[in-house]
Amino acid sequence: QVQPVESGGGLVQAGGSLRLSCKASGGNFNSQSLGWLRQAPGQERELVAAIGRGAGMTQYGDSVKGRFTISRDNNRNTVYLQMNDLKPEDSGIYFCAAKRTIVTAMPEYFDSWGQGTQVTVSS
Repeated sequence: QVQPVESGGGLVQAGGSLRLSCKASGGNFNSQSLGWLRQAPGQERELVAAIGRGAGMTQYGDSVKGRFTISRDNNRNTVYLQMNDLKPEDSGIYFCAAKRTIVTAMPEYFDSWGQGTQVTVSS
């Protein structure tokens, strides 16, 4: 299993942008599908975005479509989440997660998790 480590969280004003990074060590990064999930206080963890192994294989939560972009750099063992036009409701702890999948499949769940990075959007 890979071990994800997130970075890039912080405090930003509404309408601003942040880019989160997640570097995965150990295991075979190229065999992993990856995702960003977030959890706000008192709420369940929700999928923000996921990226598979095949070209163009991405999925997004409805609330972030058109604002967030997930990408991966297999040479750097890193997955990114570009977040634009941030809203206060985007605040929460953002977790990077991974799961080994076949090339043509998106993960139904994740089994390797990072510690999370805090994102706070002020109004």
